[in-house]
Amino acid sequence: MDIKRQIQEVFEELATTLETGVGKRVPIGITLAGSELGLEVVLKAAEEFARENPNADVIAIGPQVDTFLTLELAEDENAQAKRMEELLDEGSIKACVSMHYSFPLGTATVGKIVTPAKGKEVFLATTTGTASAHRVPAMVLGALAGIITAKASGIPEPTVGILNVDGARAVERSLKELQEGGYEIHFAGSARSDGGAVMRGNDLLQGSADILVTDSLTGNLLQKTLSAFNTGGGYETVGEGYGPGIGQEQERLVFILSRVSGTPVIKGALKYALRLSQGDWRSVAKKEYEAAEKAGLKAILAKGEPKKVKEEVEEVVSPPEEVVTSDISGIDILELEDAVQVLWKEGVYACSGMGCTGPVIQVSDANTQKAKELLEKAGYLASS
Repeated sequence: MDIKRQIQEVFEELATTLETGVGKRVPIGITLAGSELGLEVVLKAAEEFARENPNADVIAIGPQVDTFLTLELAEDENAQAKRMEELLDEGSIKACVSMHYSFPLGTATVGKIVTPAKGKEVFLATTTGTASAHRVPAMVLGALAGIITAKASGIPEPTVGILNVDGARAVERSLKELQEGGYEIHFAGSARSDGGAVMRGNDLLQGSADILVTDSLTGNLLQKTLSAFNTGGGYETVGEGYGPGIGQEQERLVFILSRVSGTPVIKGALKYALRLSQGDWRSVAKKEYEAAEKAGLKAILAKGEPKKVKEEVEEVVSPPEEVVTSDISGIDILELEDAVQVLWKEGVYACSGMGCTGPVIQVSDANTQKAKELLEKAGYLASS
């Protein structure tokens, strides 16, 4: 940007401040067509948001309509998407809210829900798109996306919890390894008596963590359920939508809505977009990714990828059966049987099971400590 343009922007900001009493207005886009509830619902929400937020300059992208908003004409959804990208790339808008956008592999969205138990806002990482082709790395990168989004939203030290889904324990190990490498993570504690960073349904409803990490399909389901539970699923009324696409290569700030997002959610998504734009999200993302890379992110993600199948599988024979009265938790369900084989190979009898908090490996009391040490060494259990 040349010096003349910089001077012009300074004077424009000063004029706006004198005229409206607020600082520089942030241009935020919204695409109009595509809602199953009708274009008028989207337009109404955008106009209400514009009236309530004088520091936002709302740009509507869509067909010809009667509105006081600045209108960028686009005859259909494809034209809307193209015009949205053009406006984002040239800097005419800082962010855009849309009902559909195809993110590339490596980018996933961080949704925003409101918990029914306590009315607390929670960042749901992630809700659509995918950060990786593999489950555990995708959730680890989703945690980073959640941290970036929360920090750009004004939460300096957000707490991170991991929903108790397949892969949760492996994700927990990966994030703790990242923390040990020097990356700052503040783990949440479950509201249940046994605590820990792995969250259960109770924690989801109570908002035990600022950021709840899960896979995108589960996150999408939770976002839909919590947004529309008051209306029987036909109309989303709670929360701020499916959020912005965040990824290491993502430059455009695009926020996703459902085609059945109602006025409150659409206004919430615009508010979400304004907050991240004001929070200098790109600088936050750059800083967080650099810190994570320095802490060993690349190697940690590689560990989370599926192991290559060996051409010859070694047959491991079970040791003599023992009475098992000790449970070892913290093993991911996807790795449970492999972990049992590790113990058998070392002469420790073990069997897999499912406790009330998730998968467990059962061993005798006498072998508990040895089993934990073997599992830690093999990478199936986080260091105690």
